[in-house]
Amino acid sequence: MIEPAQPALPWSVQCELLGVSRSSLYYQPVAPSPEEVALKHRLDELYTAYPFYGSRRLCAVLQREGHAINRKRIQRYMREMGIWGLCPGPNLSRRRQDSQVFPYLLRGLEIVRPDQVWGIDLTYIRLRGGWLYLVAILDWYSRYVLAWELDQSLALPFVLAAMQRALAGAVPEICNSDQGSQFTSLQWVSLLQGAGVQISMDGRGRARDNIFVERLWRTVKWEEVYLQDYRSPREARQGLSRYFDFYNHQRLHQALGYRTPGEVYRSQPAAAPHGGQGESLPRELTTPYPDPECTLKKALCLS
Repeated sequence: MIEPAQPALPWSVQCELLGVSRSSLYYQPVAPSPEEVALKHRLDELYTAYPFYGSRRLCAVLQREGHAINRKRIQRYMREMGIWGLCPGPNLSRRRQDSQVFPYLLRGLEIVRPDQVWGIDLTYIRLRGGWLYLVAILDWYSRYVLAWELDQSLALPFVLAAMQRALAGAVPEICNSDQGSQFTSLQWVSLLQGAGVQISMDGRGRARDNIFVERLWRTVKWEEVYLQDYRSPREARQGLSRYFDFYNHQRLHQALGYRTPGEVYRSQPAAAPHGGQGESLPRELTTPYPDPECTLKKALCLS
């Protein structure tokens, strides 16, 4: 829109030509209230600690803590934050016909080398006066974070940017994600298929199918985000940049035999693609994954 310098092109005419509502010209964005920010931060803490809590139980917890809030408001906040309780939902076998949904390829698969399987997911990152969204790409074998990005919305571009950065360094055999709108979009599918990557997707309501990325979120939040209490997006970017460098190259993982993800990612593969022998790693890395729930328990106990 431009200021009407001449009466011949008033705002009403511009709105009609552009097909937008005239009332939208006078809308001024309003920052979230301190109460909303505090409640979303508390929801994030509760969900990170108890991801199986749904809106009813979260509402009950917050009411017991003295907050005047109802379930409808909790549900709205959860939608805005992009979170939901880990439990079976209705109509799990029904899929949208206009989205490309791919099968889950990792059940029973033996993960034996870097760049065999990548996982990607998004999460909510709290700020002192707001929030951001974080996307990260993780190598399942080594737990190495290949790329990450922050944005103020759940729009597609920052997800594509993270994957393009990761693909610039290596190409996986399989990339696993949930069935979110970002990962069923034509741009996402075209990017991976153009690179020769097989696409795997969690079952509906099965966030446990991507357990290693879920475990990464728990680690990042408790070891960095909650401790630092970022005041601005710039501070969040700087803090997460330092933390992911520490996570990849200094933080020792029990599940990796007390080595860093960077050491394991750059090491020789544990087994050649056609059955050759390689270096041995802890049993958790070289056994199949027939039961995601059992593997979730392992991932939550080992870091």
